[in-house]
Amino acid sequence: MPLPFSRPVNPSLTTTSLDRISYNDALAIQEQTVADLRKGLCPETLFLLEHHPVYTIGRRRDKSSLGMEALLPHPVVEINRGGQATFHGYGQLVGYPILNLDSLGRDLHLYLRFLEDVLIALCSSFGVSASRRDGLTGTWVGEKKIASIGVGVRHWISMHGFAINITPESLEGFRHIVPCGIAAVQMTDLSTESGSPLSLDTVASAASSIFSEKLTSLRNAISAQQ
Repeated sequence: MPLPFSRPVNPSLTTTSLDRISYNDALAIQEQTVADLRKGLCPETLFLLEHHPVYTIGRRRDKSSLGMEALLPHPVVEINRGGQATFHGYGQLVGYPILNLDSLGRDLHLYLRFLEDVLIALCSSFGVSASRRDGLTGTWVGEKKIASIGVGVRHWISMHGFAINITPESLEGFRHIVPCGIAAVQMTDLSTESGSPLSLDTVASAASSIFSEKLTSLRNAISAQQ
């Protein structure tokens, strides 16, 4: 890429770049960070990265969203998140927040809406109007999906997270599956929608700031209600 930072962005959150990394290597880093955070050995962390091409799917019996798995051009990894099949690859910014969800009231729905808020604000910062769609987790530009969300939780510590398409290169892999199990969905990317070519490091820097600001604001709001 490379992403140009590994820095604290507020007193309890550090943003760390993993650059371009295999899915399994990033998963191992997530798992270790979850374990360390539970023991109080590290701060909450937002990992920002780009994956080598891979398909992922949650652990479920229904894998129809993968289509003909034997014909897929990239490997498939089964993981402990919710949701159907998705694609990660070049030109896509992936965010893995490792957070203690006690401070969000152990409310997974609230956490998912928070991630959508971050992505909507991130799109807006590049002049793109994005929104939610009722009953469908993720972020949309009109009828086209620009970002996907899938989370996992261990002992109320979050892992996995979000993926937002930044360049047209990120879209190719989606053509071989039913993204997130949504029939006939059209995927899009931030560069196309903004009308300007964007780099991952530029978007990642913005994502770091927006994520931190919105997390602090949400936690302050929750604290004020208690």
